[in-house]
Amino acid sequence: MMESFGALTSDVAPPHRCGDTELQAVLAAWHSATDRLQQTHETLRREVKRLTDELEIKNRELARKNRLADLGQMASHVAHEVRNSLVPLTLYLSLLRRSVQGSPPTLAVLDKIDAGFSALQSIVGDLLQFAAHRDPAWQAFALQSLARDVCESVQPQLAAQGILTELDVPERLTVWADRDMLRRALLNLVLNALDAMPHGGELTITGTDGPFGIELEVADSGPGIAEGCGARLFEPFFTTKQDGTGLGLVIVERIAEMHGGQVLVCNCPQGGAAFTIAIPYRNTEAAA
Repeated sequence: MMESFGALTSDVAPPHRCGDTELQAVLAAWHSATDRLQQTHETLRREVKRLTDELEIKNRELARKNRLADLGQMASHVAHEVRNSLVPLTLYLSLLRRSVQGSPPTLAVLDKIDAGFSALQSIVGDLLQFAAHRDPAWQAFALQSLARDVCESVQPQLAAQGILTELDVPERLTVWADRDMLRRALLNLVLNALDAMPHGGELTITGTDGPFGIELEVADSGPGIAEGCGARLFEPFFTTKQDGTGLGLVIVERIAEMHGGQVLVCNCPQGGAAFTIAIPYRNTEAAA
């Protein structure tokens, strides 16, 4: 009788073991829920930080565009006033030149005055271009012909400075854009490259059909972008040149943005600087 009772009691689990199992299950579920909650919290924290950073960037960009709009209105007013004053002065200078044809010293002085007027007209042109807000006139054209056109327009200056030019734009490469705007942007980049190489060098214009769009790069063999200047290159009226207006790169950037693109800047490993106008495919397809 004692043996059967002992056998019976040995087959029955102690009552506290079932409670331990349930408690462990509850604790495991609690820890799992806590881990998931912590992961969700971290995800939300990162998302809030990302959205906050994006909002700050957008606010800075909006403030910058508002400043540019105000500057554009001011520049347009100033440019028109200066241009209206230059028209009669240019006429009077022409009449004066005719009357002093026999006096070389006087003609030399008039040449200097004429050069000053040309510089003023160039500044007025930059101001008007900076203030312009017209929409692009979309058309398809070969990028190589545009690059050749720009190079031919500055050929006398290239020869005078002893600058070698390399044009690496495929003949088949076609872009959908405003030709006049893109020509102005490319010309500004080329002129900046010439200013960076007053004693000769190499100018390379490259066109590529990249994975995200058309890229047009202008590279020079000059000293490159000075440290500390990169962040200010696209600020209106910021320039490192003695006779610069500080509007050339601003105009380039604006033209790129009007085409849905951007301007990329870097120093070349072998020396010099490279500026790239990138126009995305999605913009050109939508425009088409």
